[in-house]
Amino acid sequence: MARRTHGGGVTVELVLALGGALWGALAGLALPRAVYRFSAPAGEPWHDRCPSGAHEVRGWLGRGHCPDGERYGPWGPALAAVAAAVCALLGLATGPRPELVVWLLCVPPALVLACVDRAVMRLPDVLTLPLAAAALALLGVAAALPEHGGDWAKAALGALVLSGGCFVLFLINPNGMAFGDVKLALALGAVLGWYGWGMLLLGTFAGFVCAALYGGWLVVVRGAGRRTAIAFGPFLLAGGLTGVLLGAYAT
Repeated sequence: MARRTHGGGVTVELVLALGGALWGALAGLALPRAVYRFSAPAGEPWHDRCPSGAHEVRGWLGRGHCPDGERYGPWGPALAAVAAAVCALLGLATGPRPELVVWLLCVPPALVLACVDRAVMRLPDVLTLPLAAAALALLGVAAALPEHGGDWAKAALGALVLSGGCFVLFLINPNGMAFGDVKLALALGAVLGWYGWGMLLLGTFAGFVCAALYGGWLVVVRGAGRRTAIAFGPFLLAGGLTGVLLGAYAT
């Protein structure tokens, strides 16, 4: 796709990147409360009080601290910065295609999932399954609009293929692949499959490589054992982002 200009030689992609960064920053500022509330170990109810128990935590979006200043967790402005950077990259790579709206809307829940999995090794169904359904539905809308850069049928098949592959790994080794990862793979397979089988394979491979490198670092530097469990969700999501960025830029 040709790079379009806006005004005095400024590309449309750059304008979209700046807009994406603004959206990501604003969305990221609203995520700390959701991350804290969802960061409850499996089998426990979602957090409804601050860490000290002194205040009730109401709502799911908003600041990450109590009225007296007690913080809910270490995320804070970092989430806004990461969300802004990711959305800016997506705007720059995707350009003025309808699927850009889908990618930008998927970033906030994906970040919440990554943080929650990192904190308590849990990928809540209330986030993974709606994310997959929303991604497929929104990509269906994007596919009906002009100048889209992907294929909805491949997105739907990609969701089934990647989730099915992860399910097989779960059956072979439940300690290595959690069932939450299988559900997350539905959404990742959809967004990667949108740009074709090559990006599906590349994004999946990138996620596994990142996880393997991190596991090796834990073994060598931290002295962790070979069976030490790690949160796989963040690496799957990182691989998904890699595949989408490369697929969007190459299309």
